[in-house]
Amino acid sequence: MAELAQELQLPVMGNKHEEDKEANTSTGHQQQRSTNLRARSYKWWLRMVIYMLFLLAGQSTATLLGRLYFDEGGKSKWIESLVQTAGFPILIPFYFLFQPFSKFPTTQNSQSDSKLGPSISKLAMVYVTLGLITAAACFLSSIGLLYLPVSTLSIIFASQLGFTAFFSFFLNSQKFTPFIINSLVLLTISSTLLAFQPNAGHLNGVTKGKYAIGFVCTFFASAISGLVLSLSQFFFRKVIKNESFKAVLDMNFFQCLVASFATLIGLFASNEWKGLRKELVGYELGNVSYIMTLVWTALSWQLFSIGAVGLIFEVSSLFCNVISCLGLPIVQVLAAVIFHDKMDGLKVISMILAIWGFLSYIYQHYVDDQKSKTTIENSTNANGVSKPSFSV
Repeated sequence: MAELAQELQLPVMGNKHEEDKEANTSTGHQQQRSTNLRARSYKWWLRMVIYMLFLLAGQSTATLLGRLYFDEGGKSKWIESLVQTAGFPILIPFYFLFQPFSKFPTTQNSQSDSKLGPSISKLAMVYVTLGLITAAACFLSSIGLLYLPVSTLSIIFASQLGFTAFFSFFLNSQKFTPFIINSLVLLTISSTLLAFQPNAGHLNGVTKGKYAIGFVCTFFASAISGLVLSLSQFFFRKVIKNESFKAVLDMNFFQCLVASFATLIGLFASNEWKGLRKELVGYELGNVSYIMTLVWTALSWQLFSIGAVGLIFEVSSLFCNVISCLGLPIVQVLAAVIFHDKMDGLKVISMILAIWGFLSYIYQHYVDDQKSKTTIENSTNANGVSKPSFSV
C-alpha cells in the first residue's frame, strides 16, 4: 500500500511542478513585456515623432507644390493626380530595412493563421478596390486644388476626420461618443461656412461656377479619403488579419500601383497627354522647374505615405488621420505667406471650428487610451506583476 501511495503521489507532484513552471514562465513573459514597455517609452515615442514629422512635412509640402504647379502654368488635372501616387517605388528599400515582424506577441494559433494568410485573389481584391477608390480621391482633390486657394482646400479636407468616424461606425463598429459627435458637427459646419465666403477668397480667373465645382469635388475627395482609411482597417481585420509592417507596406505599395495605372488610363483617355509638351514649354519657371516640381511633389506625397504607414503600424489609421488634420494650421500659415491667400474673418472662424473639432476628437482618443491603460494595469496587478517604474 505504501508503494502504491508513493506511485500515485509522484504524478501529482509532477503535475504541480509543471503548473508552477508554467506560472513562472507566464510571469516571466509579463515581466519581459513590462520591460519592453519601459524601453518603449523612449524608442517608441522617438519613432512616433519621426513618423509625425514625415506626415506633416510631406502633406504640407506636397499641397503647396501642387498649388505652385497650377499657378505657374500647369493645367493637367490627371498629372497632378498621378504624382500623388506615382512615387510608390521609393517604398521598395523599406522592404529590406524592416523585417516582417508582428506588432504584438501572438499565440501559436494566431501565428499559424498569419503564416497561412489570405489567398492571392482576396489580396488582389483588396488592393484593386483601395487603389481605384484612391485614384478617384486623387482626381477629385486635383480639381479642388485647381479652383480653390490652398487655405480653403485644407479647411475642407478637415472634414475627412468626421467622414472617417462616420464610415468606421458601419465598417468597424465605431462607437459615437459625445466628443466624436461634437467633432463631426464642428467639422461639417467648418467646411460649409466656406461656401459663403466673399469673392475676395477666389483665385484670379476662377468664376463662381468653377469655385463651386472645386468646393464640391474637394468635399467628395475628403469623404472618399475617409472611406479609404475605414476600408483599410476593415480589410486588415477581416481579410489580411496580419499587423506586420510588411503587410502595411504591401497594402500601401500595391494600392498606389493600382491607383497610378488607373490615373494613367484616365490621362490617355482624356487626351490631356497631348498637351503635356506645350505645358512643359510654357511653364513660367522653366522646363527644369516643371519637372522638379512634379518630382518633388511625388516624393513629398510618398514622405507623407511613409509617415502614414508608420502611424498606422504603431497606433491606428484613425490616429494617422488625426495627425493629418493637425497639419491644417501649418498649411494655412504657409499658404498665406507663400501664395498670399487672403484670410478673411469667415475663413478664420472656419479654421477655429476645424481645430476645435480636431481637439474634441483628440480628447476622445485620450479618454479611450486612459481606459485601456487602466484595464492593462488591473490585469497586470491581478497576475501579481508589479507596475514598472518610469522614473528617470
